[in-house]
Amino acid sequence: MQHSDFQIGTQFYTESGLWRCTDVGSRTIVAVQVQDGYPGPTEAPPFVDAVEVVFDEYDFPGLSREPVAD
Repeated sequence: MQHSDFQIGTQFYTESGLWRCTDVGSRTIVAVQVQDGYPGPTEAPPFVDAVEVVFDEYDFPGLSREPVAD
């Protein structure tokens, strides 16, 4: 994926599972991992127990719209 593919709410996958974008910066995105449906698509930061993670241009090639195969 590329930086231009992201907006707040975009869902994507890494090897560790499903993530949802919570912020888009000029060169980075911030996302939370979705686990057991939390956080839901209508929930917004701050989250009770979901940690936001920053992804940068070096991470984008490892992100996918489809689940990553083992």
